[in-house]
Amino acid sequence: MNLYAESSAVLAWLLAEPGGEVVREALATAQLVTASELTLIECSRVLIRSTQTGMLAEARAAEREALLRRSEAHWAILAIEAAVIERARRPFPLEPVRTLDAIHLASALVARRAIPDLVLLSLDDRVRSCGLRLGFDLLPA
Repeated sequence: MNLYAESSAVLAWLLAEPGGEVVREALATAQLVTASELTLIECSRVLIRSTQTGMLAEARAAEREALLRRSEAHWAILAIEAAVIERARRPFPLEPVRTLDAIHLASALVARRAIPDLVLLSLDDRVRSCGLRLGFDLLPA
């Protein structure tokens, strides 16, 4: 299976939140994991913010950041390039779509051009609903 890993799913895995175990299994068994640079930025920012607000100990955040960096070394990372920006600027099947979600959806669409069987791995209801309308299979199912 080939996955597009959206930030909500990756964060659930990194922070051992509900759904995180399903995400871990999907990431571990995927043939290919694709993610946007945005996923990496969002995940790192959440870890930083979590330490600053006292939600996460600095040592735990550093451990989670290291895990993210080890994992991303094996993933195909998509740049937020002109094709992604152009698609994100156009309407999606279910509006309104938040800006960062539009970048994720556009990134997944651009990736699907090269990987037709790409599955959208997300725990965000809005991203999932829009992804379904765009013809993506979803995980978790």
